[in-house]
Amino acid sequence: MKYTKHLFVCTNQRKEGARISCGEEHGMELIKAFKELIKANGLNVEMRAQKTGCLDICEYGPNVVVYPEGTFYGKVQLSDVAEIVEEHLVNNRPVQRLIIDFSKKAE
Repeated sequence: MKYTKHLFVCTNQRKEGARISCGEEHGMELIKAFKELIKANGLNVEMRAQKTGCLDICEYGPNVVVYPEGTFYGKVQLSDVAEIVEEHLVNNRPVQRLIIDFSKKAE
């Protein structure tokens, strides 16, 4: 495996009037912030953040998924990026308050 952790940030954008999409919220800004902090922490050789298309969980968005664990984060804001990097990527402790509970309907 090339990367110990791989983050996929939804940046999908839909036509106006369609279902909400993560890219409209701030998907590209999230990508930029994750890449900057991953590099600043010296993790860019072993970890990667990249954009992805629709994860089909738009109602929970903006969405980020971390592999290989398959941890799905929802309603991710720019203010959450540092916590995800520090807790999940550096210390291997997923940020519980942001993990999507698929057994509950999105708010």
